[in-house]
Amino acid sequence: MPAKKKGVSMTGPPQKGIKNLRMKKKMRVNMTKPPAPGERKAMRKRVVFSNTNALVVPGLQDVNAQNCVQSGLEGQVLGIPGPTIDQLTAVGAFQSSQGWRFFRRPAALVRRETAEMARLIADVESVESRRTMRKILVGEQGSGKSTLVLQTMAMAFLRGWVVINFPDAQELAISHTEYGPIPGTNPTQYSQKIYTADLLSQVARANRPVLSKLQISQKHNLPVPVQRNISLDRFAEQGASDPELAWPFFQALWSELMQPSTGDGVNRPPVMLALDGVHHIMKNSNYMSADFKPIHAHDLALVSFFTSYLSGSQSLANGGLVIAAVSESNRPNSESLDFAIGSNEAAQQGQQEQMPYWDPYKKLDDRVMQSMSGVEVLRLGGLSKGDAKAIMEYYAKSGMLRQSVSDALVAEKWALSGRGIIGALEKNSVMWRL
Repeated sequence: MPAKKKGVSMTGPPQKGIKNLRMKKKMRVNMTKPPAPGERKAMRKRVVFSNTNALVVPGLQDVNAQNCVQSGLEGQVLGIPGPTIDQLTAVGAFQSSQGWRFFRRPAALVRRETAEMARLIADVESVESRRTMRKILVGEQGSGKSTLVLQTMAMAFLRGWVVINFPDAQELAISHTEYGPIPGTNPTQYSQKIYTADLLSQVARANRPVLSKLQISQKHNLPVPVQRNISLDRFAEQGASDPELAWPFFQALWSELMQPSTGDGVNRPPVMLALDGVHHIMKNSNYMSADFKPIHAHDLALVSFFTSYLSGSQSLANGGLVIAAVSESNRPNSESLDFAIGSNEAAQQGQQEQMPYWDPYKKLDDRVMQSMSGVEVLRLGGLSKGDAKAIMEYYAKSGMLRQSVSDALVAEKWALSGRGIIGALEKNSVMWRL
């Protein structure tokens, strides 16, 4: 059968600009709900405190107001009581990168540096002292700097101190929160109203057992009227309720806390100031001034507040601790701070020949050097083999290390973790176990 001939088109080719094939695009319908503002950040920073599959460690002793300043606890793992966990959570002391989620309840090893911090707390509380201790914690990633700050805050809470914590200095300097100039300041300082309001709320919630017993004792020039006999926790909450009120209320609250303790009923506790990720505030911030120039982080009011006590230019009226910690996992470049740390460390060890050399062709940030004047450097290294064995036995009792903790296993894990770096030891023993 002959092939059928194709029909001859009488219309010719399609005219220019006219399409013969018209297909409707299939619209995809997204049925998922977009995350709410801040929901992703909250999930990223969410901290889990309990693993129901982990075993309850028999005989685990809790840290308390009495034993935290006693000697002889080095090398032991102590649990953190529930009310103190709530206080530490309120000030943002826990971090999602720490291994709390692997165990039944939060607990931490009392290492040599923890005992040193306990001795500082006891020294501050002595009637003869009431000094302001200033320290900066340095060490490689995973050496336990943030955990040491957490342990120190836990001891301060248990001893009835007021704790103010800046959990991540990056939040102060990366221009993710509103800011504005403070009238009447020269040089111009800038307040961060929303951040300050959140900080006041954290201070009120975390320190309520102490602040609820203290009342306003001065007259303050505030934008709104305040009850005369209001407690300090309610006073802080009133300032946190409106970002426009946050900065003057923070200044007034701090003025109340700095009232010297006397015998006429005005009794103020010691104060602990803590900041993690100190490199972020030792350089220019990401904020811009009105003439489009970068604002130095020390011109931010909250940063200036912290560095004034870190530098020693102001002291805590009733004594206390000012602690800054270096973050090696998220560390911007601040050569001036590195130089100041090296200089202070060499000076306190009496090793002048190891003093770092500054390149004269680079500009040294004088404000950073002044803020680090006389600050004692505490360098964290690896655990001793005795401490490594103690923490590994805790892992085994929790059911997260399914091996017999022998001297050979301790030596192996200790060597593989960079001579006892506790973060690496936890990974090798708990996270990466087969």
